[in-house]
Amino acid sequence: MAVKKEYKQTDIGAIPSDWELKQLGSIAEVSAGGTPSRGVPEYWNGGIPWVTTTEVDFGRIRATSQHISALGLKSSAAKLLNPGTILLALYGQGKTRGKVAILDIEATSNQACAAIVLSETVSRPFVFSYLASRYDFIRGLSNTGNQENLNGVIVKSIPIPLPPTLAEQEAIAGALSDADAWIESLEQLIAKKRKIKQGAMQELLTGKRRLPGFSGKWEKKRLGDLGSFLKGNGVRKNEANSGDIPCVRYGEIYTHHNDYIRRFNSSISREVAETATRLHYGDLLFAGSGETKAEIGKCVAFAYNMEAFAGGDIVILRSTKLDPVFMGYYCNTRSIAEQKAARGQGDAVVHISSSALVSVQIRVPEINEQAAIANILSDMDIEIESLESKLAKAREIKQGMMQELLTGRIRLV
Repeated sequence: MAVKKEYKQTDIGAIPSDWELKQLGSIAEVSAGGTPSRGVPEYWNGGIPWVTTTEVDFGRIRATSQHISALGLKSSAAKLLNPGTILLALYGQGKTRGKVAILDIEATSNQACAAIVLSETVSRPFVFSYLASRYDFIRGLSNTGNQENLNGVIVKSIPIPLPPTLAEQEAIAGALSDADAWIESLEQLIAKKRKIKQGAMQELLTGKRRLPGFSGKWEKKRLGDLGSFLKGNGVRKNEANSGDIPCVRYGEIYTHHNDYIRRFNSSISREVAETATRLHYGDLLFAGSGETKAEIGKCVAFAYNMEAFAGGDIVILRSTKLDPVFMGYYCNTRSIAEQKAARGQGDAVVHISSSALVSVQIRVPEINEQAAIANILSDMDIEIESLESKLAKAREIKQGMMQELLTGRIRLV
């Protein structure tokens, strides 16, 4: 591969000619922690925060779930670590291995964490960002065997490309920190909007707060009083993308849809559609199977005038006596979920039938108030979805920045 004159080829690819490639062990002290004996109560529940790999997740560690005593620290291989120490997970369940975090507190760690204390000649935020960006690469360095692990020798051998000056390292880290701040602000705003929406749902869907212009009494009914029940049908997994006709499969009610259908994730052929159940505007779709009674019968509303179909294991309530979007929200409220859970059958796989849903008790306003409430909640969802799209874009931009800045493909002025 040809390399530009201002770049040089290294084991990790091309980097600027004035950058150095150093092993982590040459710019940092690397050590592992330890675990005091569980059989000695005096070693535990003291005043020293004790980090495990569950708390190492690409962020800053400001608190821990476990603590040890000074006696426990002395009795084990653990040692006290200063704020600013980088921790790298050597092993752990799932995708924990290879993750990094920065200590914001004085703490110690268990033996599954490598403590990385950098020399003052390099930028800690730069190295942390680089290690985070190389998560998959670092995982690939693991030992092979019954359990893939990292160890101190491997961690010390991790190659780190370094800009020639501390100022440039800090400038790169600063740019990435600004991106992180942007992402964090969006995350906080989304959390705030979700909390506001949750509060609005609790008040509007129970009648605790009434909208201006509405004062009529809410009517008690059963779901069975609203219309007729029917079943979804057909659509096997290998048929879910067999054509261009929109379709809803029961598993997607749990994984892709909330309250009402906004977009479709499956599309079927005309041949498959002939065996499926055609949806009508206003249909309420209940998942007929699930893993727990707490989630059984999750509901989504179909509020389109278009051709679409429902696959098997979906229970459909067809009615023209209600606002479908309102009912989509309402049928997932806590009081309705508790009734559905009480009617679920089975243990490993829980089922709920139309005969069980018929008797679910509801209390709803007249249809104009239903529509007004649905508009408010759906507007909130649209705003949250827009923010989530911005958040995804921000994360994508940051990922691109990391790839360009941490390898020197783009140099800051």
